[in-house]
Parts: sequence; structure tokens; C-alpha cells
Amino acid sequence: MTAHNIQVFAGSNAMKIIQDEGIRPERVSFLAGAAGGPKWIVLYGIDRMLPELLINGRKDPLYLAASSIASWRFAALAQQNPLKAHDLFRDAYFSQRYSTRPLPEEVTSESTIIMNRYVNDMSIQHILNHPVIRFSMFSVLSRHLCNSDNRFTLGLGMAVTGFANLLSRRLIGGFFQRALFHDSRSVPPLVDLEGFITHKVPLTTDNFRDAMLASGSIPMVMSGVRNISGAPKGTYRDGGIIDYHMDINFGDDDRLVLFPHYTGRIIPGWFDKPLKWRKPRAGNMKNVVMVAPSDEFVSRLPYGKIPDRNDFYRFAGDDEGRLKYWNTVIDESRRLGDEFHESVQKGTIKNIAQPM
Repeated sequence: MTAHNIQVFAGSNAMKIIQDEGIRPERVSFLAGAAGGPKWIVLYGIDRMLPELLINGRKDPLYLAASSIASWRFAALAQQNPLKAHDLFRDAYFSQRYSTRPLPEEVTSESTIIMNRYVNDMSIQHILNHPVIRFSMFSVLSRHLCNSDNRFTLGLGMAVTGFANLLSRRLIGGFFQRALFHDSRSVPPLVDLEGFITHKVPLTTDNFRDAMLASGSIPMVMSGVRNISGAPKGTYRDGGIIDYHMDINFGDDDRLVLFPHYTGRIIPGWFDKPLKWRKPRAGNMKNVVMVAPSDEFVSRLPYGKIPDRNDFYRFAGDDEGRLKYWNTVIDESRRLGDEFHESVQKGTIKNIAQPM
């Protein structure tokens, strides 16, 4: 049996479509992206194939739905020259440097520098007026204890939220409300956003950067973003708190949702990471095609893993070692992109796909 660098999982409707016709660009109405910090690095090769596979020559809208680091990836994809923008993002992201124990203000400042290196006023204008892409990103509006940036108060609020999540995922709504910042021309056609209060806020040149920064503002690690223009007053934080891996209903049984992912597991919310029993609802996954690195591929990477936030501690004081590791993963990720591209172009993805 041939070993593959990628693994493909498909929901019930998606599996039928793939078996009948493979993946045709016009069938894909959504591109979904998950939170995960440096884990995005392993998807570099696949991301670089997306303009050719989904965007070039397209006529129908392509909705991008992302949280946290995926918002930053997709902000490159939606620019006029996505490959150049993506490389600018990569270079800026890799240039991060921190003190031994950085405070949230330091991480927020560094993140702002990264964002500004590849997202300028002109690129924001293009994103908001893209001919086919409809860009959207998730954040959360903090409530009660979680609205504070005081470390003790916020830490207590996060602990209480984590305990509430053990009882029921929906109880997160007592501490965080979903915020969906979307293309002003159309709200993404999402269905039943799982009982969370959702604030739908059109993106503008005035709020784009704040919304993007908020989408990836990890509590306790970064400062929250306060009072975003056009949105309800309050402190906004990482969209992955509620929408870590996009466990949402994308609707429309005749369309596909392409989900390049760094793992074969879908974790609904940030607090669900240690909860092996917390899984996505099957109905939400019915149209999803998830493409991820195979276990065999990951085992061949340095340290037998993909990059993650712990690398900043593993390589503390050794940024060159971190960059060497991350660049190796970038180089290897091109295999994922090449294999995914070939499987779509030749229709062999139907032989790889397995039920989700």
C-alpha cells in the first residue's frame, strides 16, 4: 500500500461528491481555517496551492471562515498577490523575538509588527473588495471576569470558564460571546452557530487591523483588543476560544467546505483540547473535506512533531535553532502541497479520502 504524505477526511455529503466527481473549484463554497499558533507552518505547502486550485479563474464567491492564526493566513490569501503576501507573512512570523518571560504587552507589540509587515492600507482595500473572496474571521467578546486584562482577574475568569466547559460547551457563552467580522458585501451563509450569542460586524478599513489582531489575541499571552470600531463595546480576544477548529454548520448540501488542517482531530473549542470525548457534531461536518499531514509524514519531521507554541520555550535563547527547525518543516510541507495538488488535478483524491 502506497504511503501518503496527506490524509483526507470527508463528511457524509462530501464523501459522495468526491467519489462522484473529485474536487471541482466551483463546488467549494467555503475555505475554513483553525486556530493553533505555529502549527500553521506545516500547512505552508498546501496554502501556496490554494490560489491556483480555488481562486484563479473563479466566478462564484468563495467564503473564508477563520479564527486566530488562520485569519492571518487567509489575510495573505485574499490579497492581490497571495503568494508574495504569504511569504511576507512567513518571514514576519519567523522573525519573532522575545525576552525570557515576555509580558502580554510585548507579545502584542511583536504581533502588531508582524501584521503590519504584510497587511497595509492598500492590501486591506483589496481584501475588502476582492472580486471573488468574501473574507471573515472569528473573535470573541469577553464578559465579566474575562473582560479584564488584570492577570489575576483574567486567570480566575479563564479557570471558571474551563470548569463550566467541562459541564457543557454552551456554558462558555456566560463568559464569551462570538464575534464574526465579515465582508460588508455579504454575511457568510452559516447555519445555527451552536447557541452562542453572535455579533456580526462588517469589516471596514477602520476596524480590519483591530479585528485581525483580536482574532489571534490569546488570553494571558496577549492583551485583549478593546472597543473595536463598529462592534459592541468591550474586550475582544482569540476566536479559537469558541471556534478552535470550526465546528460550525456551513449549510448547503451541494457545496464543499475545504479545511486544510494540521491534525486529523477536530477540537470544537480552546477549552476542549484536553477533553478527548468532546467531538464536533456530525451534522456540522457533512460537507467538510479536511486535508491534513499524515501520521507518517509528521513522524519524519525533526522531533517527530509539527511546530507549536512550546517551541518558544524549547528554543528559548536559541532563535537560530527554532528557525532551522521551522524552515525544515516549511521545506517538507511542500510535499503536502504537491501531493494535494496532484490528487485534486488527477482526481485521485477519491482514493485517499476516508469517512470523517
